[in-house]
Amino acid sequence: MIDRRDVGSWLEGPGTGRQRYPGQRLGRPEQGPGSVGRVGRRILALVVDWFLCWALAEWLVPQWNEQGLMTLVFLLGLNVLLVGTTGHTLGHLLMGLQVQTLAGRPAGFARAAVRSSLLCLVLPAVVFDPDQRGLHDRAADTVLVRTR
Repeated sequence: MIDRRDVGSWLEGPGTGRQRYPGQRLGRPEQGPGSVGRVGRRILALVVDWFLCWALAEWLVPQWNEQGLMTLVFLLGLNVLLVGTTGHTLGHLLMGLQVQTLAGRPAGFARAAVRSSLLCLVLPAVVFDPDQRGLHDRAADTVLVRTR
């Protein structure tokens, strides 16, 4: 006879064991360089990047930025260009973060384009897993890590 525990175990998925900290399943250290960047640093980095893109949009194309759409376009371009070349934006650099592949290499342009496009949709960035990887990071097969 099937009872509630059978259905519950199916809904919960396969057991992966308990992890003590974000990034443990990925082989990342708990703290310091190489550890998964936490939410506070991520938000501050995004605020810095958003403000920079807003300032650029207001300076370069103020007539097209009334609804803030050009700010979003600048954010997309900035992320693809900088994450694709250096692995971090200005905000990431100031907060000591870098976007890397799961193997620890810089993301590259293809992954940066996927990640940045989904970041601009907002929802994929605010839904994240136990390793604090947003859906945009999971789709691009990247992780945001601390560099210092």
